[in-house]
Amino acid sequence: MPSTGTGIPADSSVIIPRLFCKDPDAAIGFYVRGLGANESGRRPGPDGRTAHALLTLGPAMFMVEAEWPSLPSRAPDQDGSSSVVIFVYVDDVDSLVLRAASSGARILIPAANQFWGDRTAWIIDPAGHVWTIASRIEETTAGERDARWSDILAEQQRHTGGTTAAG
Repeated sequence: MPSTGTGIPADSSVIIPRLFCKDPDAAIGFYVRGLGANESGRRPGPDGRTAHALLTLGPAMFMVEAEWPSLPSRAPDQDGSSSVVIFVYVDDVDSLVLRAASSGARILIPAANQFWGDRTAWIIDPAGHVWTIASRIEETTAGERDARWSDILAEQQRHTGGTTAAG
């Protein structure tokens, strides 16, 4: 395929998360069953087991990678303490979270409406990666979001006696 001249392949996302997993085959199975991902390709490692796979969720791409002794990246712990959370928009957050949970995900934060107009939930997949699943339920203006956020902060201050989380 000819180059686009931009350094970015014509059929590629600009940002592609690489999810390192202890068991890539199990992770791929969950992403297909639990999140509705499509597998675009898989490559074996020297031992014949899956070393790399490319998947898509809607127009977005992500990779599943095996741990490699020569690379410092490792699969996450299973405690939900991930330094990276993958945010994905879907048509129906509630049904996808139920689907993911029935496929092995653990719900960290149940679905709830957010002040900015999304309904979100947090899950941890069986490989230990944390996802925020979201659906837009209301279009809001910057002014509406600012006012709602101010109300939330004021309510928190009423409940904490005027102190903030920082002090």
